[in-house]
Formats: sequence, structure tokens, C-alpha cells
Amino acid sequence: MANYDITKYPRPSVTVDIVTFGVTGESERNYRQDEKKALSLLLIKRGGHPFMNKWALPGGFLNIDESIEECAFRELKEETNLVPSSLMPMGAFSEVDRDPRGRIISNAYITIVDEENVKALAGDDAVDALWFKVSLEKTSSKGKFFLHLDNDDVKLHIKAELKLSKTRFGQNEYEIIDSDQLAFDHAKVIATAIGLIKKAAEDFDFLFDFMPECFTLTGLQKVQETILGVEVAPANFRRKITPYVEETDRVVTGAGHRPAKLYRRKKDS
Repeated sequence: MANYDITKYPRPSVTVDIVTFGVTGESERNYRQDEKKALSLLLIKRGGHPFMNKWALPGGFLNIDESIEECAFRELKEETNLVPSSLMPMGAFSEVDRDPRGRIISNAYITIVDEENVKALAGDDAVDALWFKVSLEKTSSKGKFFLHLDNDDVKLHIKAELKLSKTRFGQNEYEIIDSDQLAFDHAKVIATAIGLIKKAAEDFDFLFDFMPECFTLTGLQKVQETILGVEVAPANFRRKITPYVEETDRVVTGAGHRPAKLYRRKKDS
């Protein structure tokens, strides 16, 4: 080690980006209809160059004295005031020209928060932090689709193409045709993250991260349907979910509805 000189080798910078999802309800005028659910994504508005005033994922540079995961927790707290219970690594994004500032490799994470119980507040170098409703629209061209992010006042439209159905690492590969007002390669990171959670939502253990401690089975089913983008037969869903949940002695009531039993995740599931 005495003759080793680390300065002889290129040293790219390292960053993190955090894809933060939530599932929230939308009020219905007709109480006889079940509450609709919407998948949402948290974005910040950049306050500095590059991509000033463009929308981006929360994230930032790794400090020399912290791990990648510690950096992700810190950056999310500093830029949005959110402290998630856990982070799921989704891989690195290392295209040579992904950042105009230089050779920068980003490590991306997915996290899930209860949007209804937290308020994102912009901080650090972010001038705003907003939740965007997520929707996918297929086009007539095979593999191509639109990803719509809607915050009422701000609407972002990303056009992407699924290049490969699956890479050897189990992730879909996307090419971004139009990233609209999104900074860096974050359109690609977001498309990849949505592909991953759609696959993960088939696993009930993953769904519990979107739920409060106690929930109705209908509410849990609608979360799965929201993420997958398809309807699930109630009887089939309840049969499959039974080994993972246990009934509580609590119920939830609402105008025009029969009391619904509340369940929770089994501790040993």
C-alpha cells in the first residue's frame, strides 16, 4: 500500500436520487361509490444550476463520511422534510453524459410514504416540493408510452419507449424520447421505478408499505389495482391475501356504507 497512489485513477462523483411514491384517496361525490385511489410521485423544483427551475427527484451528492443509504435519507430530509421508514435500492445510473457538471454516477432508491399524513416542504437547494399524480398512456406504436405527471397547476408529459422487456438483472430498459421539464436523466429513473413497483405489487409484502397500520381489505385491494393499473376480482384477492393479514376488533364507518372490518399485517408474514 505504500506505493499506491489513488490520484492516478479517475474518481467520478457519486450522488443519490430518491423516487418517492404515495397512494392517496380522491373524494367521491357519490358516497355509494368506493373511494378512488391515485398513485403519486414527489418531485422538487431545482433552485440552482444546472436545470434551474426544472423538476427533479430529491437527491444530492454523497459526503465522504457517509454511506449511500445515509446520504439518501439525509437528502430526502433536507430537500422535502420527509423521513421514510425504509429505502429500496433500485440500481445505479451511470451514462457518461447524464450530468452536464461532469462524470457523476447516481444510485437510485425507491421509498413509499403515506402522502395523506405528511406534507412535503421544500428545503436546501429546492425551491418547491410537490406531489404529482402518475398515469400511463400507451400509444399506437409498440413499446412506446406517455407518462403523465399532474399536479393541477403543473403538468409534465414524458414520452418513453420500452427497449427490452427485461434485462439480465430483471429491470426493464427504457429510452426517453421526450423528458419535458424533468432534469438530468430523471425521466428514465422514474420510468424504471414505475416498472419495478408494478412488478413488486404482485407481492403482498410490498403492498403493506403503502398502508397504515390498520386498513380495510377493499382499501388494500385498491392500492394493488392502482399500482398495477388493472382491476382484481375481490374474491380472488381475498383468498390470496388471507395468509398475510389478521382481523382486528375495529371497524370503519362512513355515510351510506356498512361498517367495514379493519385488518392488519400478520407479524409473522
